[in-house]
Amino acid sequence: MQRKLFLHIGSHRTATTSIQQFMHQNFEPLKKQGIFYPLRVPRHIRLMNEIFSGRDKAGDVAISLSRRADNQPEDIHTLVLSDEDVSMRRDLRALVPFTERFDVKIIYSMRRQDLWLESWYFQNIKWQWNPALSHCTFEEFLQQRDAFHWIHYDRFVRHLEDLFGAENLILNVFEKQQMPEGPVVTFCNSIGLTDLTGFPPPPHVNSSMSAEMVEFVRHMPLDSLEPPERDLLRRALEQVDRDILGHTGKQSEQLLPRDLREAILAEYAEGNAAIARRYFDRETLFLDPLPAADAPLAKLEIPQDSAALMQRFVAPLLQQLVANGTISAANKAAPPQDRT
Repeated sequence: MQRKLFLHIGSHRTATTSIQQFMHQNFEPLKKQGIFYPLRVPRHIRLMNEIFSGRDKAGDVAISLSRRADNQPEDIHTLVLSDEDVSMRRDLRALVPFTERFDVKIIYSMRRQDLWLESWYFQNIKWQWNPALSHCTFEEFLQQRDAFHWIHYDRFVRHLEDLFGAENLILNVFEKQQMPEGPVVTFCNSIGLTDLTGFPPPPHVNSSMSAEMVEFVRHMPLDSLEPPERDLLRRALEQVDRDILGHTGKQSEQLLPRDLREAILAEYAEGNAAIARRYFDRETLFLDPLPAADAPLAKLEIPQDSAALMQRFVAPLLQQLVANGTISAANKAAPPQDRT
């Protein structure tokens, strides 16, 4: 029998990092279940980048993965690769050669577009990997939403159907009532891992910063730093957000007023309904109600007064960098200056 290969391709902001950490941390227990999460990395972004750049081919990667699976002492029947950035690519034909060696299944999770846009904005400011989105306001961000083609779910899924067949797609809806045991358990069920006895509780990682901190970070040049320095600064900012500003992660992340939220969802309504009919035998894809019309919105605001800004953000950040040893370590590494 052909081994199964599950390609988990996103979308972003559907607990992908938590899923990847769970799979990576449970490498050995998964193998005992016949499931191989290869290459000893949480996320297979480098592998996917090699394939889509043309520096490697999916057919050759499939042969290599098969050999790795053959070399395991356990009887491996399933392999899993995960990289949410795959969903951002408009043409996924480069992955089709995997089907020559594996029984390929595609796993894709869908979050309601209004909620996804709010969360995606927060992440782009927090990580600053895309210069076009690293420093824009939320209004400017929304003006670019047509570029996020992968959340036009019907169009995106039809492309997957053309390449892999509808019967090989596993679509999950990222909502609490449709993932009652959580997204990690839902993912495990999708790959056939239905008994998690003995596995540790699924992690929750990569949560968003508060709206207040996001607005502060938007004005910072994180994207001009090298990844190690950027990561150190981001961690310090997260600590300030949590420990100094008191944001526990339960604050509102809603940015869209009700009328704009409804207008945005109307743009996706027809495609969402088509997916609901084809895959879930119903008319409505997302079941959770919209936030109440009078629900409080997060405020993307920081103090305009320079003294207040220093007191609330800048001073705590510097204190956190010192407490973490970041600044002292940099000073120790710097050569002495000639002061004569």
